[in-house]
Amino acid sequence: MSTTKTIRKKTDRWHRRVEAGDWNTITAEVNEYGGALLPQLLAPEETVEIRELYEQDGLFRSTVDMGRHRFGEGQYRYFNAPYPESVERLKQALYPRLLPIARDWWTKLGRPAPCPDSFDEWLQMCHDAGQTKSTAILLRYREKDWNALHRDLYGDLVFPLQVVINLNVPDVDHTGGEFLLLEQRPRAQSRGTSTLLPHGHGYLFTTRDRPVRSARGWSAAPVRHGVSAIRSGERHTLALVFHDAA
Repeated sequence: MSTTKTIRKKTDRWHRRVEAGDWNTITAEVNEYGGALLPQLLAPEETVEIRELYEQDGLFRSTVDMGRHRFGEGQYRYFNAPYPESVERLKQALYPRLLPIARDWWTKLGRPAPCPDSFDEWLQMCHDAGQTKSTAILLRYREKDWNALHRDLYGDLVFPLQVVINLNVPDVDHTGGEFLLLEQRPRAQSRGTSTLLPHGHGYLFTTRDRPVRSARGWSAAPVRHGVSAIRSGERHTLALVFHDAA
């Protein structure tokens, strides 16, 4: 990448928004709980623009009816690649901040740490492994819709962190719809957390599991995520997964 392009990348609004976060605190929280609130990543007008993409069929490779597949109730759509600018630029801006956390987790769990410094190189590794399907998701929930606890794995190459952004105003556009994490703790009862995501803010969370201290060092605590029932209104979210699908 040329020096000019590097400077532009580091000074654009997407990068500035990501860097506005207190990443020491974010890292500590995701290490402890498996999830952490991020700063505002999308301006109000940008959330409207992304919500309105939902009806443009040509932008999506697949639509999933959650009720039909017993995933909950509601609907989501996988974006085609190349992505809309906001989606692509946010993934590019977030990846360098997530990578040190991912590498630390892999080291603690004794797993290979395959991710290169460049997000584009990581995606090429996914594609070389047969994971070529785009994974950014636009989700729509209406009254009484919900999302069952699950994990977004998609293939052998899995980036251990992902981000979701609320595109609506809580308690105005919708009530309910809290983001849920359920952690299966080693030799203990499961632990749950519930977070109502502010408008335009991101939430960073584990894709599969997180490292927890054990008598023998570090163990993997499996974590699933979901969404509580929408009590009224409508809620859209943008989900940014950092590995492609087989």
